[in-house]
Amino acid sequence: MAGTMDVLIREMKMEDYDQVYALWKEIKGFGIRTVDDSREGVERFLKRNPTTSVVAVQNGRVIGNILCGHDGRTGCFYHVCVEASYRKHGIGYRMVRAAMEALHREGVSKITLIAFKENQVGNAFWKGIGWTEREDINSYEFVLNEKNITNFVK
Repeated sequence: MAGTMDVLIREMKMEDYDQVYALWKEIKGFGIRTVDDSREGVERFLKRNPTTSVVAVQNGRVIGNILCGHDGRTGCFYHVCVEASYRKHGIGYRMVRAAMEALHREGVSKITLIAFKENQVGNAFWKGIGWTEREDINSYEFVLNEKNITNFVK
């Protein structure tokens, strides 16, 4: 691994999709949805949220990603990841800060995310950088598209 100082954190573009998707498929425990995380699904997401998603790039290669969007009120992080060999060097934190700053510029005051309970690495990361785990709420979902299946990376 080259020095982490030369890692660029920048806005995600559709041209990054193939590398980002390949990275997602390497992250153990990641849930990748068949529709939402397809090229078309990510393109739709980036069109709605053109300035808030980020990638970490070193020597032209994507080594980290956050899909980040908002509804005008609350931001949400999806698929926060850093390639395993680059972890514990501040890259995830730098991506989080960049996405937070992008949301702040758009007037968003709060950010939420979902971390699967079994995702020990992710949960430790969020707690370690000062995020608060909510235990006072329940999370619900209703599936509108039954073809949007979540496949977990093993």
